[in-house]
Amino acid sequence: MMTANISKAFLPVIYTQVNLEALGDGIIHLGFQRSLHRFHTILLFLDAVIKRLMTDVPFGVLLSGGLDSSLVASITARYLAGTKAAKQWGSQLHSFCVGLEGSPDLKAAREVADYLGTVHHEFHFTDGIDAIEDVIYHIETYDVTTIRASTPMFLMSRKIKSLGVKMVISGEGSDEIFGGYLYFHKAPNKDEFHQETCRKIKALHLYDCLRANKATSAWGLEARVPFLDKEFINVAMAIDPESKMINKDEGRIEKWVLRRAFDDENHPYLPKVTDKMMLNASNIFPHNTPTTKEAYYYRMIFERFFPQNSARLTVPGGASVACSTAKAVEWDATWKNNLDPSGRAALGVHLSAYDAETPLDNKPSKIIESIPLMMEIPGVAIHG
Repeated sequence: MMTANISKAFLPVIYTQVNLEALGDGIIHLGFQRSLHRFHTILLFLDAVIKRLMTDVPFGVLLSGGLDSSLVASITARYLAGTKAAKQWGSQLHSFCVGLEGSPDLKAAREVADYLGTVHHEFHFTDGIDAIEDVIYHIETYDVTTIRASTPMFLMSRKIKSLGVKMVISGEGSDEIFGGYLYFHKAPNKDEFHQETCRKIKALHLYDCLRANKATSAWGLEARVPFLDKEFINVAMAIDPESKMINKDEGRIEKWVLRRAFDDENHPYLPKVTDKMMLNASNIFPHNTPTTKEAYYYRMIFERFFPQNSARLTVPGGASVACSTAKAVEWDATWKNNLDPSGRAALGVHLSAYDAETPLDNKPSKIIESIPLMMEIPGVAIHG
């Protein structure tokens, strides 16, 4: 018969503790140490994912199409290929995504799932309002953003569990560790950047981890988060915060450290377009050769669906700008070397056309010289 005091039985316990403030002081810098960091980051994160695959029940991955979940899914799929674990529920890894029908997130998740070869399950988010009361009851918070994010996850977890799945791998924690939220663009210096990542990690149990844990466990589904592995956090938070900060001049975008760590041209974890591929674009696509990495990526998808030469000949090509025909390039020589066909490439053309005081010949339209050669496609890593 149990005689222990019930209040003592439910005292909170700290299972692991990371001294965040003691890290991030520039232990890992540039040059050799940066290469060493990349090596450690890869090994530790691979290990973090693999450790969480120890199970004897049917499992899958949550795949939103973003960098974090896509990377987790890629490592999982690669590791499980040819192992017994992959055959517990069919011969392929299963992935799950939820969203509004026709949303970009669902499209991105499908593209990553196709690349990885997973059995992909897509759930459409329709009855969110009806589930609000149940969501708040189970996640035990009134924080607006947490409730919004928890609702589709709550509904998806119910459907996942109905398929017989008992455990899922998820990508929470990366934004907090690497400063992936857009407001980190405004961080005034590396010290402020690092302190904010520390605050975000310490508050995870009130927000993203609260959602991931309770929205899934409400249906008896277990969520495992490899980004919050203790050993991985110890290394990731020891990186010089300067290397994590967004720097457009150096081509660093959100979570640049993580992107570069898994930028493997020979064995890519995610679909991408490299500089090497662009150099060979004219040989691969002699007709309407793509001139940007975005165009190259779209062309690869098109060729997968429509490999016939007759199909590619139906698409018009040639130099153009802002929805024009090739005539626009003849009319204004400043557009000749422009690679991007969008209207963004010719800012000022309307103003110059209607400026009565300055003749057009004396005031050419402004050409943006810093047009990026790549565009972030949700869920697809397009690297330089």
